[in-house]
Amino acid sequence: MLPSERQNKFLELLSTKDVVTISEFMGEFDISIETVRRDLSILEKQNKIEKVYGGAKIKAATFGESTMENRMTNKLIQKESIGKKCSEFINDGDCIFIDSGSTTYHIAKHIMNKKRLTIITNSIPVLNQVLNTEHEIIIIGGKVRHNERSIVSYDYIFNFSQLNIQKSFICAGGITLENGISDFNMQEALIRKTIIERSKEIFVAAESSKFGRDVTINIAPISKINYIVTDSNLNKSIANNFHKFKSKIIIAEDF
Repeated sequence: MLPSERQNKFLELLSTKDVVTISEFMGEFDISIETVRRDLSILEKQNKIEKVYGGAKIKAATFGESTMENRMTNKLIQKESIGKKCSEFINDGDCIFIDSGSTTYHIAKHIMNKKRLTIITNSIPVLNQVLNTEHEIIIIGGKVRHNERSIVSYDYIFNFSQLNIQKSFICAGGITLENGISDFNMQEALIRKTIIERSKEIFVAAESSKFGRDVTINIAPISKINYIVTDSNLNKSIANNFHKFKSKIIIAEDF
């Protein structure tokens, strides 16, 4: 296993526990104490973890991500237009995933009149929005993140391998050509990584301020994304730079 692959596995393990000890890393990956310390030092320099006595833990985000309450009321016109544009790609009978987030929430508001949808989500606001419809709803089981009103899970709690999703609509805290899409929370990122692998088409719903930002956890390269739906404030030169990739920028006009 390459060091970068092992370090990503470290992050996955760290996301499941408050603290992972050095001896746990050694046993899980069958590596020496020197290798563990070297990998943890690299992750610490990348500002992804915090070393503690005898082990390490995921570094809490101290910048950039505002609370869900603030995000639900911020840039409403842009988010509403993005949500409506995303809904135009959803057809009757589709199996879709709607991510937790203040932008993807607005997709749920515009699919009330669709027919025979199967909606998979880890978002409590999305669930509340579609709960009284006739759509089939699958809620991802796991741990509730109270501040984000979302549910995070792992393969041993929820069997992701059984999902066969036609279209997934996911959020991002940052989007760059070099590093793709990224977000702040490791547990949310792990779900998004898994959903991307289980989906035929990937839509990223993100307002224009997310472009040019790299945040804590990488989710996927741009090459894995089919469409990025954003608002009309996106700089045209930034949009033009995406032409070399298969990922297509879709501009949602304000209404």
